[in-house]
Amino acid sequence: MVGSSVAASLAALRADTATLTRRHPHHTFRTAGERLARWNASGVDTEPFRTGRETVRERLAELGLTRPLPLSRTLVGAESTRAGAFGGFHHPDQGYRHLQAVSVITMFGPMEGETPVHPELALLDLLRAWAHDSLHYGSRRRYVDVAGVPTRVQYGINYRRTNGASYSTADTADAGHTRNLGVVMEGACDREARRLTREAAALAGVAEPDDPARRLAFRDFTGNLSPEDVAADPGGVEGEEGTYLVSLARYERTVNQRYAAFLAEFAPGEEDELHALVLRGVISGRTAGLSEWLDERHGPGTFSGAFQSSDYFAPSAIP
Repeated sequence: MVGSSVAASLAALRADTATLTRRHPHHTFRTAGERLARWNASGVDTEPFRTGRETVRERLAELGLTRPLPLSRTLVGAESTRAGAFGGFHHPDQGYRHLQAVSVITMFGPMEGETPVHPELALLDLLRAWAHDSLHYGSRRRYVDVAGVPTRVQYGINYRRTNGASYSTADTADAGHTRNLGVVMEGACDREARRLTREAAALAGVAEPDDPARRLAFRDFTGNLSPEDVAADPGGVEGEEGTYLVSLARYERTVNQRYAAFLAEFAPGEEDELHALVLRGVISGRTAGLSEWLDERHGPGTFSGAFQSSDYFAPSAIP
């Protein structure tokens, strides 16, 4: 929901994606549709992505999201001029950008070529990223105008004051659980994206690789990482691929493991039901169903008691 001035500002931002791709001057970006067509023309069988995409569309529709992220708004970087460039879901400064309504991602694996070195893994990584960012794209958002700048005051089930005060506070660096709604929503988006990617991998018959680094990446795409997989820095992997695996492990510990702990804490034995309620709330922007479900199991006010920051309603936070 936006006013006319905010809508005009957002339209201008969304007409110019170069502001995002310029942050990656070594990579060439093409839409996901163009990338897939080029890969297919070079002999890569892209059917695993296309089949998986239909499964994703069906599942998102079940959750209330009828229009996933268009492939034309999904930009995939490759053909890099940077020696040793390594891409994928955990490449720096990539993902969905809500002001521009575009996803900036990179081809998994070595990026110096136009086609992937590991085609099956690149297709699974692209499917995971697209499904993940489709949930971000379809999340409920509200913007207001603040001194001529469109400012987001709602994202899914999270809220923010125009001065930056958030409904929930950030987790501590060593937290094993979460009380941050941003982490809950990010974890929910990735849990769903990885589950759907796992289904696509099984349907396409993609087996877990023997190579240790690629095995970690495969387990990441499909949501099968163990705590032992990410407990220590990967040894023997140098350059950007080593950096990528360090980022993979950090994301698993700070997002996916914390979200899994949230589900286990508030919905033991009913994790899938709570997970679906979170996603439906993120898409609709309504917390009533989620709050009622939590209240029935943990008592009145569970949602606000778990997540509401005292600073959010402080007089200094309210303009």
